[in-house]
Amino acid sequence: MRITGLDHVQLAMPRGAEEEARRFYAGVLGLEEEEKPEPLRAHGGAWFHGGGVYVHLGVEDDFRAAKKAHAAFLVADLEACRAELAAAGCEVAAAEGPVARFHAFDPFGNRLEFIRDGEGFSQR
Repeated sequence: MRITGLDHVQLAMPRGAEEEARRFYAGVLGLEEEEKPEPLRAHGGAWFHGGGVYVHLGVEDDFRAAKKAHAAFLVADLEACRAELAAAGCEVAAAEGPVARFHAFDPFGNRLEFIRDGEGFSQR
């Protein structure tokens, strides 16, 4: 077996929270919403993409936020990203380690990691 790439990241969200997902993932992060395929629309959730990143949010009826598992996004300007997320009311937390990064949380409490492009773990 040889893995050749990552297609998308799936995160969970509560049922009926699509508008909140749109406000954060499209409005704050600047990703574009992608129309879900017809057979999957009845399940709820929302899909987003931009800059080679694909994030799918799926509904979980007994939703619990991912506090350890996370998606890690590369960003051109880490400090500007941190400031924009904080200005939007997002919880932002410092992160230790060998690369320039921080954590923030989506409206549902899922942990997201933001890493300065060029310094990511996969770019070392």
